[in-house]
Order: sequence, then structure tokens, then C-alpha cells
Amino acid sequence: MPRVAPPDVDRTAAAHAAVAARRARAAVKRAIHDRSRSPIEVVEAAWADPPSAPEASLRVRELLTSIPSLGPTRAARTMEQLGIAESKRVGGLGVRQRRRLLEWLEHRENRAHPTAPSRLVVLAGPTAVGKGAVSTYIRENYPDVHLSVSATTRPPRPGEVDGVNYFFVTDDEFDRLVETGQMLETATVHNAFRYGTPRAPIEKALAEGKSVLLEIDLQGARAVRAAMPEAVLVFLLPPTWEELVRRLIGRGTEDPIEQQRRLETAKTELAAQDEFDYRVVNHEVSQAAREVVELMAIPHPPSSSRPSTR
Repeated sequence: MPRVAPPDVDRTAAAHAAVAARRARAAVKRAIHDRSRSPIEVVEAAWADPPSAPEASLRVRELLTSIPSLGPTRAARTMEQLGIAESKRVGGLGVRQRRRLLEWLEHRENRAHPTAPSRLVVLAGPTAVGKGAVSTYIRENYPDVHLSVSATTRPPRPGEVDGVNYFFVTDDEFDRLVETGQMLETATVHNAFRYGTPRAPIEKALAEGKSVLLEIDLQGARAVRAAMPEAVLVFLLPPTWEELVRRLIGRGTEDPIEQQRRLETAKTELAAQDEFDYRVVNHEVSQAAREVVELMAIPHPPSSSRPSTR
């Protein structure tokens, strides 16, 4: 029997319906990203009776990657951990998959544990990505977060204050801190100056139930992961490579030779982002700061799903 093509009017209506469905799903994803709707609200709508169409037709991958600070790598790792296939839609999940996804979302939003434990969060990223700006914003706007102050042998930049931005020390003073076991980690950055994290203030803050933010470089983050495996590692990314170059050149704190050296180092640093638990894109300082602070309250990823630092 010959196949009968649908009338043109039906094809047009179907095309319009498909466009409307895509727009509806896009609106759901924007609402999740803007935090006007929680992921739990979306899955509950998808599983209601009757289900909400755009929520039910949303792929689980799209749901997860719409969550701020949860990138494609972490989303894929989570789906594998939950036993959910890449092609699955929220409305098409089985009973067990729904339960696992809901438990994961509830755990992430800290509903299961209203009182969040103290936590050490390490913020790292390539040169000129804005780590200092983000940590400064957190210091000024989130007083409940204890911001660790690193020691360094480099001279202060304009506007930096000793004891606030860094402890500026001599090479001899730095050696003494290392020799007496007072450093949690140390690193030589850009083959020039040394940086390190005093151990005592961090241990004291954690013992008092405070969450601690530690802003350091890639070497330091790896050292902290080895010394304190429970630490949460967050990698700060630039929106684009071109923006990173613009920020580095625009701040005018290095000569052209040093700028080129730092850009070469930045390529190596960016290649290491998968070693981190979470990634945050620094489009805008206040938004990036808020995402980092929110990560201080969500459950720690299971050790089996954490990336290796080797």
C-alpha cells in the first residue's frame, strides 16, 4: 500500500509544535540556571499526574547541565553513577532511576542535612582568571566564610594589604615556616615566587565549625588534595581563552615577557580542570562568587566518583 504523505498544513503544524516544544524546554533550562525553579521542582512536575510536557521531555543530561556550576563532565559522571543512559528523558525514567535521581538532587540541595558540616573548599584556576577578585568578593559579602590567607615571597601588587590579601614574607621567613611544619602546602609559581598556606588558621576554623575557602594555584590544590582528601576542589574558568588573554594584558602588572610565560602556564593549568570536583565559569565576579559559596554547602561527591590527580 503506498505511503500517503501528510497534507502541507499538518507538516506546518507539526513543525510549529516542535519549535514550541523546544522553546518550552529552553525556558525550563533557563529557569533552573537562573534559580527561579529548582531541579527538584522540575522533576516533580515531570512525574506528576498528568505530567508537565516540557519537564517530562527534557533529557536528564539537559536537566543536570542547567544546574549552575555543574558542567558536562560532572553531569556525565553523575548519570553514570546513577545508572541513567545519555538518551534518557526525565519523564521516561523508571521507578528506581527516579528514586536515585531524586535522592541525588535532594542530597545536593542539602535537604537531607539542613545543617551543613564545616568544609575546606579550594579555589584554583589559570592566571588572570579572577581568583583574587572572586575571593575578595566573598570576603566582603559572605562573612560566614573563613577565607584563608596565603603567604608569599612576591611583592604586593597595588592595593594589596599584608595580612588581608597575603602574608608578604621574605625567603628566610618562608623557609622557617616550612621547616617548622607550619605550612599545609607550598608551591613555586611561574618559576619565580613561592606561595604557601599556613596550616594552623585552617585547622582552627574547621574545628570551630566554619567553612574555609582557600584560593591557591594548581600545584597547591594538588598538594591540599593529597594532605586533606576531604577538601572540595573548584576550578575557576574564563568565559573564553581570548577573555583570559584580555584580562592578563589589561591588568598591566607584568611585562610582555612575563605575560607570555604566564599564558603558556595557563594552557597547562586549563588542561588540568578535570582533576577538580566542580567548575565555575567567571563571567561575572558576583555570580561566580555566589556559585563558589553555594558549593560549600552541598554534599561532597562520593570518593569513587572523584577524579584522580595522577
